Amino acid sequence: MISRLREEVCALHAELIRWGLVTWTAGNVSARVPGEDLLVIKPSGVGYHELTPETMVVCDLEGKLVEGEHAPSSDTEAHAYVYRHMPEVGGVVHTHSPYATAWAARGEPIPCSITAMADEFGGDIPVGPFALIGSDAIGRGIVETLTGHRSPAVLMRQHGPFTIGKSAKAAVKASVMCEDVARTMHLARQLGPVERLPGAAVDSLFDRYQNVYGQKGAR
Repeated sequence: MISRLREEVCALHAELIRWGLVTWTAGNVSARVPGEDLLVIKPSGVGYHELTPETMVVCDLEGKLVEGEHAPSSDTEAHAYVYRHMPEVGGVVHTHSPYATAWAARGEPIPCSITAMADEFGGDIPVGPFALIGSDAIGRGIVETLTGHRSPAVLMRQHGPFTIGKSAKAAVKASVMCEDVARTMHLARQLGPVERLPGAAVDSLFDRYQNVYGQKGAR
């Protein structure tokens, strides 16, 4: 299982590059190891072109290194805190994608004004508190903000987006969608005021996308 997750997490980091969500060595993807108090995550400060399944590191849910030759990501304790307190989460992603990070810099939620947002996020993308890197403080802010919220994304104030999902792939998808709607809503607001979707429409769109859309068992 750990070998398979190392391969998956390594491959998913390539998706962050593909979708323009990260630069240099910033950003990270992690996956919970099912049935174990462990996670697999990117090593700290290693370039994306250097990543292999073998460079992925395994940590416990306190963020301590268990297996691997590299130091884990500086965000590991934040990821570990999320896994400890949100047992339904199987993947966590952090990026500095430009449009979503711009909203985070302003400390402003992204308003739910388009159907794609209602589908994936079920409402606004909320803002979490400012917290310094290197402890579980960011994780605490993620959990406090997203608990009871339908959005799988949070904009950590003056830092950037974090996303969660049932799997690492789902969390990467949420990161891609977060940047996409952040860009769209930014462009829309350049044209003038933008109205939010009615709450009932958001509820209906979210329910259909989460429960009906796509091929059964494929999402």
